[in-house]
Amino acid sequence: MADSTSGVRVRFAPSPTGKLHIGGARTAIYNWAFARATGGTFVLRIEDTDPERSTEENTQIILRAMRWLGLDWDEGPEVGGDLGPYKQTERFDTYKAALEQLKERGAVYPCFCTKETLDAKREAAEKTEGGYSGYDRTCRSLSAEEAQARIDAGEPHVWRLKVPENHGPIEFDDAVYGHMSFPADVMDDMILVRTDGTPTYNFAVVCDDANMHITHVIRGDDHLSNTPRQILIYEALGLEAPTFAHLSMILGADGKKLSKRHGATSVEEYAARGYLPDTMVNFLALLGWSLDGETTIIPRDVLCEKFGLDRITKKDAVFDETKLDWMNGQYIKTMQAGEWVKLSTPWLAQARAAGMAAAEGAVVVDAAEAEPFALSDDEQAAAVAETAADIEARPAFYEALYPLLAERETSLSDAAEKLPYMFWGKNVVLDAKSVKKVLQKEGARADEALRACREVLANAEAWECDPMQEACRALCEPMGIKPKLMFQPLRVAVCGNMVSPPLFESIELLNREDVLARIDATLAAAF
Repeated sequence: MADSTSGVRVRFAPSPTGKLHIGGARTAIYNWAFARATGGTFVLRIEDTDPERSTEENTQIILRAMRWLGLDWDEGPEVGGDLGPYKQTERFDTYKAALEQLKERGAVYPCFCTKETLDAKREAAEKTEGGYSGYDRTCRSLSAEEAQARIDAGEPHVWRLKVPENHGPIEFDDAVYGHMSFPADVMDDMILVRTDGTPTYNFAVVCDDANMHITHVIRGDDHLSNTPRQILIYEALGLEAPTFAHLSMILGADGKKLSKRHGATSVEEYAARGYLPDTMVNFLALLGWSLDGETTIIPRDVLCEKFGLDRITKKDAVFDETKLDWMNGQYIKTMQAGEWVKLSTPWLAQARAAGMAAAEGAVVVDAAEAEPFALSDDEQAAAVAETAADIEARPAFYEALYPLLAERETSLSDAAEKLPYMFWGKNVVLDAKSVKKVLQKEGARADEALRACREVLANAEAWECDPMQEACRALCEPMGIKPKLMFQPLRVAVCGNMVSPPLFESIELLNREDVLARIDATLAAAF
């Protein structure tokens, strides 16, 4: 672990009010990669001061998502650290101490204005030409004696920051946006501590970042407006503010801010859809940062070596799911078969369950009208357990499934959709469209081709892909049938569809008796 008082120290500070969404995941990746590239420290801090929405369950969901992404933290929940605790609800003593320091400096004052009073003032101000410009500092002019007397009497109050009068522009150099300047005269005396004694977001985050020696605050640009307020708090505490780097917005393909209407938005959802952790880290890293403007496949070790704030762009990033699918496919192609089997087990379990549920013999199914195969949570858990046992019993079979999909697979979940036929046994589920376009196409002689291929397969000396394919191809010239019209009926009979993973590679993995039985069932059902 890096020295907790020196070097680069960054933090990711999610609120446990829900799942880890794409924007938050990108922020976490940038902080993590920057820490790794600089030999610094990556701190994970949970900002759980919203009692109505923050839950331990959501905290665990976020931690699981971080672990799934492979973003290991040096300090934080479960790993500890010298500057904890790392949950805001366990840090109230820190905020109380900071408030006392501000009192001693004369930098805060108690405000006794009720919500009703403030609402009335706001409403009246909004009707004026200048409009509402913030709290009017009514309680700022109270004498120390009067304020203390009202506190001693138990009158509810908040603590507000006493923004210095005639304060010049609040300026800072953002690592992404460059020099920023905000007029101080539009900053009202913000609340730092509520009537119940809990800190507001801006106060808590400054206290935590200062206490944890955070050197760089890398976060979304939705926090840009908070920055001048936080700088005022740093100044009031007599502290130097960290370097800020604000990240541009992530947009959907329609140019609007990424939201649920664009589909999946959380890390958990993308994991459930079969995307790889390395893919997500690579893809999200490129939403606002680039290695050289050209390279798209960036392994995490390269990211951890080359990442820097100087190559983060101010331009809003577009979440292109087509590019994400392509990238996931590239990572899948580089996997080892055993690794693919391990990570694909949930979807292989679905394929196996669907295959084993096929009706006896041959059944023709219209995909447009058929109910999609689905498992309940309990059924899925049972299917995964059974499939894991089957994988252990015949690992070579499952590893051989990998090349059937690797070249065209864009998600691990493709296995659930494309591989049930490998578990049909002697049965076959025929796609109605394929039956009509291939098996029953007028003049195609599909039945002749299928019977001829059956004869070849029944007498094949070596149950191997290449010899079987060449033997079937050798039928084409003497029978006067083109290769496509020779192979397509066999594909439908074995795989159930005119579009499938490689045909003869699939046949080699299947039992000879099962393949012949499927052909016989297809001949009986379609002709």
